[in-house]
Amino acid sequence: MTERGAAIGTITAARIAGPGREFLVDDEPVDIFIGDGRIVDIAPTGSLPSRGEVLDAEGAWAIPGLWDNHVHTVQWALTSERVPLGHVDSAAAAAAAMSGIDALSDGRRVGTGFRDALWADRPSIELLDAATGAVPTYLINADVHSVWLNTAALTREGFRSDDGMLRETDAFEISRRLNAVDAAHGDRAMSRAGEQAAARGVTGLVDFDMAWSAEAWPRRVQAGFASHRVEFAVYPFDLDRAITAGLRTGELREESGAPVAGHGLIHVGPLKIITDGSLGTRTAACSHPYPGDPDNFGMLTVPSNELVELLTRATGAGLGVAVHAIGDRAITSALDAFTTTGAVGSIEHVQLVRHTDLARFARLGVVASVQPQHAVDDRDLVDRHWREQTAIGYPLASLQAAGAQLRFGSDAPVAELDPWHAISAAVSRTDDDRAPWHPEERLPLDQALEASVRSALRPGEPADIVLCGRDPRTATGEALRSMPVLATVLAGHATFAG
Repeated sequence: MTERGAAIGTITAARIAGPGREFLVDDEPVDIFIGDGRIVDIAPTGSLPSRGEVLDAEGAWAIPGLWDNHVHTVQWALTSERVPLGHVDSAAAAAAAMSGIDALSDGRRVGTGFRDALWADRPSIELLDAATGAVPTYLINADVHSVWLNTAALTREGFRSDDGMLRETDAFEISRRLNAVDAAHGDRAMSRAGEQAAARGVTGLVDFDMAWSAEAWPRRVQAGFASHRVEFAVYPFDLDRAITAGLRTGELREESGAPVAGHGLIHVGPLKIITDGSLGTRTAACSHPYPGDPDNFGMLTVPSNELVELLTRATGAGLGVAVHAIGDRAITSALDAFTTTGAVGSIEHVQLVRHTDLARFARLGVVASVQPQHAVDDRDLVDRHWREQTAIGYPLASLQAAGAQLRFGSDAPVAELDPWHAISAAVSRTDDDRAPWHPEERLPLDQALEASVRSALRPGEPADIVLCGRDPRTATGEALRSMPVLATVLAGHATFAG
């Protein structure tokens, strides 16, 4: 059996199902030869002698390594230490779920994943205090744009709120504090989470942790982390620091003596700018008001002139940008800023898009970085809170038809970090027994895979390879969601072997 970390020289008897298949004449098994972290040759099985350590695919289906292009890494890694609240259906149930829970080592109780937008009752500080008493208690919304605190937590953090709810900037600050565990603790959590990701075929992710990751990731790799590649973002509050440090998007932040040294695991990513809220908190900036709240059009948290200034500074410093924009007003504002500045990068989430903005993504070369699982998770919210909007909700096929480049992610821990869930949601637009939601926005499997990888299976490409237990091209949406991953190879090294 192939050991984790082993340097693979040859993968034998694999059938290629993802990008790279177009260069083959049939589905017969091939051998994939690897050298110096790259694919050096592909030939019919047995036609050339094997070299180095052999990983026998036994007819399994090979695709390029999968990427998750939107992850909040430390918060995702710490999720297992927090009380899951995704199942609760009321404020009363959420408060009760936190009652009697043991505090963490820092004296806090932390729950995560609640979705209050469809609750019949409303969160209140009195309700949470009655259930949790004097132990500082924090409940993080699934979309991280709001946090519900009891009186003890508000006092500890130095915040005030009549109902215990903190939103947007204040909520992000609370999340940053909760995620600011000591380095050793965080690194151990990341190591465990990275291994879990590799087991689902992940060979790369984009990290949107709200911290200074330029030191954290090289440190983790030096300590042995070798589960996947990372592109880490910086935020406006660290922009001056990033410019002073000379960080440039795409720059290697590497590590001599690392487990796969020389193969470029850690790179500088974009400047992340959050320009509006979220659907769950009814703060995404939209053209039409939210039902029952005629004065609420959401909020633009970064005015247009400020956004242009940030994009200009980032571009001048060699940084790409990733602009969080969910509502159609925010997306238009972001595209306008890209137009004015000539910045390069992505718009993150892209959940409500004006028809007239679809083609602008392709014209400007702006990547639409989307999370297909959100469409099926949020379908009931959309039908309630965006029913009066005239823009397109959670478009995929429309963006693809307009020529936009799509990249898939999870927004973990908002959704599970599993690219197969994103692929399944994109091709099926459902994850339960209900009919597909807006099936006109479904994508073919090949396009969904293309949005989930950064390479192809052909000579000269990185040897980031996933062996699958069934052919993704013939799998149903449900089967894609539970795709058996038999092995994951990163730069020619096994990161998972089931």
